[in-house]
Amino acid sequence: MDRVPGLSVRLKFTLSYAGFLMLAGALLLAVVWVFLLRYVPPDAIRTPGGFVPGRDDLVRAFVPAASWALLFLLVFGLVGGWILAGRMLAPLTRITGATRMAANGSLSYRIQLEGPKDEFRELADSFDAMLARLEAHFAEQQRFAANASHELRTPLAITQTLLDVARNDPDHDTGKLLERLHAVNARAIDLTEALLLLSRADQRSFAREQVDLSLVAEEATETLLPLAEKRGLTIETCGEMTPTIGSHALLLQLTTNLLQNAIVHNLPHGNIWVTTSVHPKSVVLTVENTGEKLTPQLVSTLDEPFLRGTKRIRTDHAGVGLGLAIVKSITQAHDGTLTLTPRDAGGLCVTVQLPAAPPRHLTPREN
Repeated sequence: MDRVPGLSVRLKFTLSYAGFLMLAGALLLAVVWVFLLRYVPPDAIRTPGGFVPGRDDLVRAFVPAASWALLFLLVFGLVGGWILAGRMLAPLTRITGATRMAANGSLSYRIQLEGPKDEFRELADSFDAMLARLEAHFAEQQRFAANASHELRTPLAITQTLLDVARNDPDHDTGKLLERLHAVNARAIDLTEALLLLSRADQRSFAREQVDLSLVAEEATETLLPLAEKRGLTIETCGEMTPTIGSHALLLQLTTNLLQNAIVHNLPHGNIWVTTSVHPKSVVLTVENTGEKLTPQLVSTLDEPFLRGTKRIRTDHAGVGLGLAIVKSITQAHDGTLTLTPRDAGGLCVTVQLPAAPPRHLTPREN
């Protein structure tokens, strides 16, 4: 949008400073003039010691001196105001330069303004923090796009290879070919649906309602209980009513992902603990599982898209590498926090903390 050019802020500050000095000087000279008029007679008076000048003499002597004083104040105000305005606006110039660099795609520059913690320093620090978040988010999006492209390319390449084999070898076993194509296509569909769900959570495009996390945990447990029993795992669920505000479907997906992750990456005949608790301003869902010992460095990367822990293999329920990334996005979309902690005995402890529902939303739990 084009704007009509006008005076710069520095020039406006300069003119304001000079104008204030001129006004203060004029008022001071006016006070002096009024004070002198009270003690100066209208006409000159001869005294034994000489002549006492009259008002006409005072005007001829005072007006030129006052004019020179006002002219000096004008020049001093313009020069001094220009210098002071430049020094005051120097931090703003640096912030403007950083904004232009960021607009051109350079997000690594930081202002790092020094000096006392005044309004400009707070603005510069806030801008630096915003640039850091933007740079991290942009880098994460680049990694996500690259990984998503790689993950989507893999099933497509496998499908292309299978089709080439079938075309070059008409006598190939069609049943096995169709079975493999079905498996590869199912994986591509799962990945696409996971990407759509991740995008939906990031955009926060969902209706909000009262949701009881304890009931959601029970529903997810009942769904995945056959898979856990197949692997010889035990799931223990306990907790109290934990009402929050959000999307029931997304929170169910969050809990299901956590439980499936705890089942797939567990030890034979291991355990899973699902706990819900309520606090004055928040509700907490905790999912713990036994498993191999994990380092804090590895755990800190598990919620990034397409990243898997060590010795994690692809099985029929291994997922597409977006499980905890989806959990993180859903948690953030509900203004909550996600915490991943390695257990001392091995395995992982995942804690999801969400805002509690306001008291007016509370309803008795149905038995």
